[in-house]
Amino acid sequence: MALPAEKVSELKQIIHSQLSQGDVQRRIREMLSESMQEGYGNDGNLMGEQEMFNRLKQRGVVDNILQQIQFDGSDSRRQATHFTDKENMLKTVGDKKTNIDPSRRYLYLYIKAGKAFLEHIEEDNGVGGQVLSYFTFHILFRGQRFKSRPVACACEPDIDEGFLLELHKDGSGEAGKMADPTTMLSICDPIHVVLVKTDSTGDTSLVSSHFLEWRPVLTSNTSRLTTSLELKGTGSECKVSAGVIDIQVELFPKTKQTLSNEVITAQFQMERTRQAEQERLFLVYAKQWWKEYLTIREIHKERLVKIFAQDENGNNRPVCSFVKPLRAGRLLDTAREASRFVSLIHTERTQTLGGGSRTEQWTTMHAFLCRNKGDCEDHAILLCSLLLGFGLDAYVCVGTKSKGAVHAWVMTISVDGMITFWESLNGHRYIHEAIDPNAPPMDKQHRPKYPYKTVGCVFNHHSFYANNQPIDSVDVCQFNLRDEARWKSMSNDAIMSVCGTSSSQLWPQFPPLCAPSIDPSLASNDLEQQLRVLITEYRRDLGLTTMWDDQLSYLLTPSLAAYETERTTGLTPGNEEFQDSIKQAVPDGHTFKGYPIQFSHRNARRVFATSLRSPICEEIVHCRGDHVRFGVRVRVYPYPESACATWVMFACKYKSVI
Repeated sequence: MALPAEKVSELKQIIHSQLSQGDVQRRIREMLSESMQEGYGNDGNLMGEQEMFNRLKQRGVVDNILQQIQFDGSDSRRQATHFTDKENMLKTVGDKKTNIDPSRRYLYLYIKAGKAFLEHIEEDNGVGGQVLSYFTFHILFRGQRFKSRPVACACEPDIDEGFLLELHKDGSGEAGKMADPTTMLSICDPIHVVLVKTDSTGDTSLVSSHFLEWRPVLTSNTSRLTTSLELKGTGSECKVSAGVIDIQVELFPKTKQTLSNEVITAQFQMERTRQAEQERLFLVYAKQWWKEYLTIREIHKERLVKIFAQDENGNNRPVCSFVKPLRAGRLLDTAREASRFVSLIHTERTQTLGGGSRTEQWTTMHAFLCRNKGDCEDHAILLCSLLLGFGLDAYVCVGTKSKGAVHAWVMTISVDGMITFWESLNGHRYIHEAIDPNAPPMDKQHRPKYPYKTVGCVFNHHSFYANNQPIDSVDVCQFNLRDEARWKSMSNDAIMSVCGTSSSQLWPQFPPLCAPSIDPSLASNDLEQQLRVLITEYRRDLGLTTMWDDQLSYLLTPSLAAYETERTTGLTPGNEEFQDSIKQAVPDGHTFKGYPIQFSHRNARRVFATSLRSPICEEIVHCRGDHVRFGVRVRVYPYPESACATWVMFACKYKSVI
């Protein structure tokens, strides 16, 4: 069977790369030198192409090249359906083939199928064959992110997905170097496998967050390892099996040499011992630091000084290890835009079985972004990391809100000492000015606008400060963190010993943000058409007809754009043109009513149901009278990680009856 032209070109490139290696060139030169000494071929003529090829084949040169490029026409291994794309940080089901660089090493992860997902045994058959919910696998490895296609939830889901991971680092020093087994043994980054379930309403839940150790493949003679992997649950179910997946890990190209099981075991033992020792030393220091803090005031034991937090797998980690400067590349342009993006990620407190107090779980960043939902701590950590990436002096604050609920938000300190609070759940910003506790009571107009009541500690990726002031009320707190009389700090060296770059392998890596995946124009138009149908059907049930005014709908666009600009920049753009266009579109003696609302999803039925709870929107939808015309406009603004701001405006104009 003839190969396509692009395949022939790719094969020539691989062969050329192998011919460029020193050993192959040396053997060819030796053979040519011997031929020149003989002068002529066996038949008295100059050596031809075929005879030269036969001699190379006799000496094993051809077989050696074929072995190096691992060309085998009978090989039926399935191709990778996912691979790194230079233009997008996240790649879904592959729509094109990828050229593998023969000078670099790759790791191929193939998830065959799943079994024993017992919680989903009743979901094998949906109503009328309809899929009620589905699984999605998310992969993170050394800054490379991948996402599988949706797979219907079942006790034995049919996954059948392949992911091609590059083993090399981004450093220029390794640009032309093939990773050998010894080099690969020192790469201690695991493969983070996150399993997310999405139900029929679009609600997501975190099923499992597993860190796969891939290096045992280095002991295989075939550079291939097939095994079953048990996925554990998360939170309170972190020790309970969520299901089992059959996986295959394979190296490309294959390695000539393998490592013994003893070497692999010794490496793992050394890494675990080093990590345990670092954690032990930090724990000893933290205990002593906490004891000193309690001796200052007895009331300090009641303050929210959060030194350690538990992630979704039940691991206790220093809170500083959750934060890391995160650069958004060209996906976000300003710090305020980053705040807007974080506020659009859905908020949900960690669920717990039964009653009791709030369950606290600080999710790893990759799992948080994959699920697109988390608690206030997850939002605050992401926002703080992004603000640090934009070069701001940012900290996560842990304290309470006005009603006494535990809360986390972000604080930045400017060069001239100005304190700004950033609420990560809604994007609001507040300027903080400390109040003199001995001053007379303030009236309501001049009281602080922020909802925070107390603050126990502030921290980022290299600093931790506990509130050492007599009163922990945010209103009267001074945020001069260098003042030891007001803030007790932890040793920077102690924090960096477990959270620094040299110990980064202790904790999960940060993922890069992925670009928006939706087309804003198509999404806006689709949702707008759905809302028109819902309003028409709703009014028909009331015995009313509905007449749409396309021009009125179009004129609502500038208003929606102004709302999003205000949320993103904090500046209120002029709206004079919008008001003038509405006045000209509404005839004399007619009345105009409009109702704008914003969502972080694109579910038409939820949008309509929520909007009807407003008396203004209900009045618009129920409008009766002469010459009634309706308009609805939708504008979807996409952000990274599938987050979106969905603005909707309902409007109507009608002839006023006096």
